[in-house]
Amino acid sequence: MEEERSGGGATAPTATWLIKHFSSYSRATRHPFILGICDGTVDFSSFKRWLAQDYIFVREFVPFVANVLLKACKQSDDISDMETILGGIASLSDEISWFKNEASKWDVHLANVAPLKENIEYCRFLQSFGSPEIDYTVAITAFWAIETVYQNSFSLCIQSDSKTPVELMETCQRWGNAGFEQYCKSLQKIADRRLEKAPSNIVEEAQEVFVRVLEHEINFWNMSSSGC
Repeated sequence: MEEERSGGGATAPTATWLIKHFSSYSRATRHPFILGICDGTVDFSSFKRWLAQDYIFVREFVPFVANVLLKACKQSDDISDMETILGGIASLSDEISWFKNEASKWDVHLANVAPLKENIEYCRFLQSFGSPEIDYTVAITAFWAIETVYQNSFSLCIQSDSKTPVELMETCQRWGNAGFEQYCKSLQKIADRRLEKAPSNIVEEAQEVFVRVLEHEINFWNMSSSGC
């Protein structure tokens, strides 16, 4: 794993966490659901379940990112943070439209889909960031972690040696592409800048949130893979 370095030459906080929690991060980004897409053995019914549930999640993700933006407006020491976060919000409108179009292709009726337990719990986690007590540093860390797990996961499925079904290639390219990777790195740089200046209690809280994101992501993949 390539380590990101801070300006002073020390390992950046997020890179330290990726090493410290490598087992959980690997389970989140190399989950059997993703590996099944990559080697072409994924059950399409599992993919359709993921598609429907992730549509619900993305709709809840919009107010989450809006809350991150509000915190940036009030607490950020760099105006460019807002521009970066706004870029993420702008892309979510297109993402919701994509989910609707993709659901139509797969004959998934989104209006009839109810959120499953793991999705409900993850959405409640997102909703908690609306609290004014949550520091911007913690919120931007969560934003980075959520986006990075998806980018790292789906990028595996567009590698030259993958056997990803042609029907799923557009999905994988959507999150696995190099442009999205650069966006995730932009979020990581913001998180690291904030973490390097933050008091120890905020750093500890941000690390706990990072771990919780990994847990929720693993549970979300498990939910998608299950036959429920």
